[in-house]
Amino acid sequence: MRRERLIPIIVATALFMENTDSTVLSTALPAIAADLRQDPIALKLALTSYLVSLAVFIPVSGWMADRYGARNVFRAALGVFMAGSLACAAAGSLAGFVAARFLQGMGGAMMVPVGRLVLLRSVPRGELVNAMAWVTMPALIGPVLGPPLGGFITTYFDWRWIFIINLPVGLVGILLATRFMQDVREEERRPLDRFGFLTFGFGLALLMLGFSTGGRHLIPIGASIAAGLLGGALVALYVRHALRAPAPLVDLALLRLPTMRNGLIGGVLFRIGVGAIPFLLPLMVQLGFGLSPVHSGLLTFASAAGAMVMKGLAARILRRFGFRQVLVWNAMVASAFIAANGLFTPATPAVLILAILLVGGCFRSLQFTALNTIVYADVPTDRMSAATSLVSVTQQVALSAGIAVGAGVLQFAIQVGHGSELAAADFWPAFLAVGLISASSALFFARLDPDAGAEMAGRAAIAAKPMADSA
Repeated sequence: MRRERLIPIIVATALFMENTDSTVLSTALPAIAADLRQDPIALKLALTSYLVSLAVFIPVSGWMADRYGARNVFRAALGVFMAGSLACAAAGSLAGFVAARFLQGMGGAMMVPVGRLVLLRSVPRGELVNAMAWVTMPALIGPVLGPPLGGFITTYFDWRWIFIINLPVGLVGILLATRFMQDVREEERRPLDRFGFLTFGFGLALLMLGFSTGGRHLIPIGASIAAGLLGGALVALYVRHALRAPAPLVDLALLRLPTMRNGLIGGVLFRIGVGAIPFLLPLMVQLGFGLSPVHSGLLTFASAAGAMVMKGLAARILRRFGFRQVLVWNAMVASAFIAANGLFTPATPAVLILAILLVGGCFRSLQFTALNTIVYADVPTDRMSAATSLVSVTQQVALSAGIAVGAGVLQFAIQVGHGSELAAADFWPAFLAVGLISASSALFFARLDPDAGAEMAGRAAIAAKPMADSA
């Protein structure tokens, strides 16, 4: 097989492993909590630690590829991800499991961005469209297969196999990368913002640790407050540094662009609701409704299936209505479907749950397509790399915050209600809260110019046609 076809397959394998791993884990959370003798809500830390690790290390992935060679970094990232997976499988405590997930996130942060970088630099432009099709397929298939696969493994085997199956896949990826990947790197390397990396990395990690634990899990309340305050101070120090540094780790000056600023802030708010779903929904259907992990997975995969359905329609919808209208109205519709999850009860027919999750997945996919495009509408070509890092970091932080917010509201509902074990009735306040936060994103999307992103949506050509006809 030609190198132009093998490289996308190698990168796609890494992306499939990462996406499947995350969705598989969500279905297994109640079983992991029971095995580790922990409150199920405490397992939010296993999800947030991974996402925070991605946010911290993604910005340095490009620098590392240029410094040490993309092939070397890609293989090392696969190795780190495998080591993290093995550590997850061997974990016997919450602290060990959270640390292992953070290590896994370090590998994931390097694995996929560097793999895409190799693809862009190795594959001829004429082959790039076909190559990217290979790479994007795992992003669609992984979330669909993940919940049923996780439910099957957890129900009929042991949750630790979820992580063990990553090992042969990663090993094959390392062997193929060694044989077929070119060790591409830029001759002129940009300097690493070491001060920015330290303040941003430690600040974000401490801030999310304090916010996620809240003194209830892993560390006492005093340590949570201290971690949050210190993390906030370090992040504030990084913001001050980033606005003055010539080449900051994450370029916050891009927020001066209206499409980037409103699209990014609105996107953070919207993703808070979306980030809570993989945590709340499996807990509700398993612990609240009493379903097995395999039945839970067969229900919750519907959201990802809906996202696949929408992929072919999103471009046409944006061309017809434009970014601002789609982002504003679709944010409210998609948020309503997020909140609707809280209306499910053990007596709700499975067909109705599947339908709501499927349609909700469609609207969320449309919103993601619009969001992932509009933020780049006015970014100059020479700053596109910096913009990609900024967008990637904020996405991971927003998803992590969504898990923390959803878990916090759920914990509060339990304490106000009865203060004992989880029940189905405890979940609706959490879904309502994150749904309202997602809906508030429409306020920022409404600030976009009516013609924002017209060229990217293909509306510029539509608008020009009547003018040409009248001439």
